Amino acid sequence: MLYSEKVMDHFQNPRNVGKMDDADGIGEIGNAKCGDIMKMYIKVKDNVITDVKFNTFGCGSAIATSSMATEMIKGKTIEEALTLSNKAVVEALDGLPANKIHCSVLAEQAVKAAVKDYYDKHGIAYDQEALCTGDCEVCGHDHG
Repeated sequence: MLYSEKVMDHFQNPRNVGKMDDADGIGEIGNAKCGDIMKMYIKVKDNVITDVKFNTFGCGSAIATSSMATEMIKGKTIEEALTLSNKAVVEALDGLPANKIHCSVLAEQAVKAAVKDYYDKHGIAYDQEALCTGDCEVCGHDHG
C-alpha cells in the first residue's frame, strides 16, 4: 500500500495534536468497524476557529486525515469549517488508498460534531441536516 508523501508527513509529524481543556466545542467520532476514534477540540472567537486540537486512536491514515483537517479549518469561520468535505481532505493529502477513505469521512464528521457541540453549548440554532454526520447519535434525527 503506497501512501503519498503528504500522508506520511502528517502521520509522522501530525499537526495540532493534543487536548484542549477550555475547548468551546468537542466532537468525538468512532468507527466500530475499524476501531478508529477521533476526538476534535475547537476554540472559537467571533465565529472564527482560532485553535483546534485532536486526539486520534487509529491507523496512520486516521492520524493523517485528522491532522490535515485541523490545518484546513484553523483560522476559518464556523460556516467555512462546516463545508470541509472528506474529499477535500483526501485531495489535500494527495490521495488515500480506497480502503482508507473512511478515515477522511471520520475527520469530516469529527469537525461537524465539534461544531454541533459548540452550537449546543452556546444555544445557537442550526440546521440539523447541515450537521448530519450520518451518525444518528450525533445529529439526533431519524434517517428512516
